[in-house]
Order: sequence, then structure tokens, then C-alpha cells
Amino acid sequence: MTVPGGPRGRIPHGLDEAVSSAPFAQAFTICAIATTFSIPLIRNLLDWPGVVGALGTLVLLAGVVLIGRRHYIEWRGWWPLSIFAFMAWCALSLFWSDYSTDGFVGIAYQVVVAILAMTIALTRDMIQIVRAVGGVLRALLAVSIVLEMLSGIFFDVPIPFLSIEGNIALGGPIQGIFVTRNMLGLMAVIALITFVIEWRTHSVDRPIAYGSVALAVLCLLLSQSPINQLLILVVLVATLALYWLRKSSPERRTLIQAFLLTVSFIGFVAVYLARNLIIRWLDAASEFGVRYHLWRSTWDLVKDNFLEGWGWIGAWRNDDFPYILINIQVDRVHASALNAYLDVYLQVGLVGIFLFLVLCLFAFLRSWNLASNRRSLIYTWPALVLVTLLAGSAAESHILTGAGWFLLVICAAKASQSQSWRQTLDRRPAGPSTPLNHPDRID
Repeated sequence: MTVPGGPRGRIPHGLDEAVSSAPFAQAFTICAIATTFSIPLIRNLLDWPGVVGALGTLVLLAGVVLIGRRHYIEWRGWWPLSIFAFMAWCALSLFWSDYSTDGFVGIAYQVVVAILAMTIALTRDMIQIVRAVGGVLRALLAVSIVLEMLSGIFFDVPIPFLSIEGNIALGGPIQGIFVTRNMLGLMAVIALITFVIEWRTHSVDRPIAYGSVALAVLCLLLSQSPINQLLILVVLVATLALYWLRKSSPERRTLIQAFLLTVSFIGFVAVYLARNLIIRWLDAASEFGVRYHLWRSTWDLVKDNFLEGWGWIGAWRNDDFPYILINIQVDRVHASALNAYLDVYLQVGLVGIFLFLVLCLFAFLRSWNLASNRRSLIYTWPALVLVTLLAGSAAESHILTGAGWFLLVICAAKASQSQSWRQTLDRRPAGPSTPLNHPDRID
């Protein structure tokens, strides 16, 4: 007995062609990015069961994509071990956690998002990922502006179930579909990076590129987020540094890298020493005061379990200790420590923060080296996105869950494609390797 397309137990030929095709992988990529970036919106509309259903469906589709494109994926030397080491330690922390059920949910959420990101990194080229991210962010930012206009201008009423306050007529702050102005601002910064790269690589038509950049700038300004105002300056400095490196001869790049490292260290010290002046300049004294109080309360509890941490949970649950105690002390309900590094230290201790810093350091160094030495401008995207995420993590914890964790894993995986030490053990090219004459190749 045979089934259509082949022997018993084999995938029918037509189905195998469909799931291994580039359009199928492209559709999965867009759906995964859109869902991950829209988690705040889905949670507001359908609550957590809706998020679980959407992510669960995407994980199944990820398995289909990996099976369908198994012949075009080079597995060896591709997977960043630092990601798995960090996730493994987070999972181990369940054994000493006092909130193992919520911790398991947090681990599952982290792993699911990482699976989606890894699948995209394994099956799509850099330009395809950038174009997909750009298309999704164009739509989400446009929806955010439209909803804010409906709320603040046409109907002049808030939309509580979407967490939209309707302040656009006042010049902001607005939240869009992202619940908080800081998350909207972060998405706008990443969108601005993506749209400029699309424009400079001619990935989209010029009118679309100009309109997209204007949309991202508008969302960034209306968010009125002091954190992201400072963040855009950091990204601008990183962009100028990369431009200098890319225009320099290979012989001079090592010297320039050393100079940039020295300047970065001096700049970090200068920012720390001038922090009060910067806070006054950004008119962010009240926002910094909230964070400072939260950080002090969090640090007091870090010292109680400094080596192993309290156990991974991801986003805080207000009914779990020690997070309920921290929120009582600061008299506010927070879902994070508003500092990713402090958050990791609290949850998974000294070992966890070491593994997380190794993950971030390897991802950044690889992506920066890639951006400095590759001719195509598209390779600057992971480096600039990582600069955004890592710098923003000093005042937010978005990099640990949802869209932030998703982007971190994608950037780390793509940067390791040709920068991993394991490539010296296997000289075959890594990453997606669709033959040039394969019928499913698309731009």
C-alpha cells in the first residue's frame, strides 16, 4: 500500500512541496513576528488563553517549517550555546523556587518564544527577516496611531480595555496597542532602525520608506518617553561608529575598535557622573524616582539569595513572594524590576546574571564584528537592534520576555551564523542554504 506521493509513512509529495516552500516559511515568519509583537494587544483582547492559543499554534507550525525545510538547514555550528545555557539555568531554578507553578509558566513562555525566533533564524535570510519585521512594525504602528486618533480626537474618550488613554490631542503621551509608552517608544526605535535600513538597501519603494520613517518618528515623539529619547541618542552614536568602521580600511579597524571601546567606557562613566543633570534635562525626575525606589527594594532582596536567585518567573506575579513584598514597599504594582540586569540577578542569581551577560556579550560582539566587516548594509541591523535592547535594559526589562526576548534570540542566532567558534570545526557554510536554482527561492 502507498499513499499519494510516496511509500507508507512518507509525507505526500504535494504537501512536502508546500511546507518546504519559501512562501510558507515567509508566511510563518510574518505570523510569528506579528503575534510576538502583538502580545500586549492579544492579552487585552483575549486574555492569556488567547496568547497561549496563538503561541501554541505557532510552535506547531514551527515544527512543520523545520521539517519541511530540513534539507536546506545547516544545523552544526549555528545554535548559540549561550542561549541554551541561560535557559537551562532558568529551568533549573524551578527546583529551589517557592513558586514553581508560575515559574514553569514563565519558563514555558521563554522557551516557546525562543523556538519561534530560532525557527526564523534558521530558515530565513537576514534581508527576509528585516523586511518581515519592517512590514509588521509598519502595520502595528499605523494601527496604534489610528486607535489613538479615534480615542483622543474623534470620540474623545479613553479605550480602557486597550489601555489607551487618548492623549494624542494633547501631544501625548500615547501608548498605542503596546500598553505602555515606553514599550511603544522601544518599538518605534526598532522600527526606525529597520525602516532606515530598508530605505538604504532599496528593499521598499522610496515613498513607503519615507512614510515609514515619518511614522516611527511620530510614534517616538508622541510616546514622550524620556528613556527612549536617550536611547535614540545611543543608537545614533552607534550608527556613526559603525559608519566610520565600515568606511575604514581593514588594517585600521582594530585600532578604531580599541578607540571606540575606550570612548564608550569614558562615556559610560560620564553619563553616570552626570546622571542628575541628564535627568533634569529630560524632565524625568519623577520617573527616575520611581525606578530608584524600586531598584533599592529589589536589591535588598537580591542579597538574600545572591548566588542562585529566587527562581525564574519572567514577568512578575503580584501574588508571589518576593515580588508582592517589593510592590508593597514601593506602593505600586510592577511586573518587572524596570532593569533587566537587576531582574535577572533577582530571579536567577549570580550564576544567572553571568550567563545572561555572556549571552549578551557574545551576541553583541559577533553582530558588531559582522556589521563592521560585511559589505551589505543589512548586516548592521542585528548590531543596532542589540544596542537598542541592551542599552534600554538599564531602565526596562523588555528584553527578558515577549518581543524583546524574541529579537535578542534572533539577533544572537543570526550573528553566530558565521562568527561561532564551532565554525572552525566544520568549514561548511552555516544557515539556510537554498540552492540558487531551487524553485522556492524568493527575495
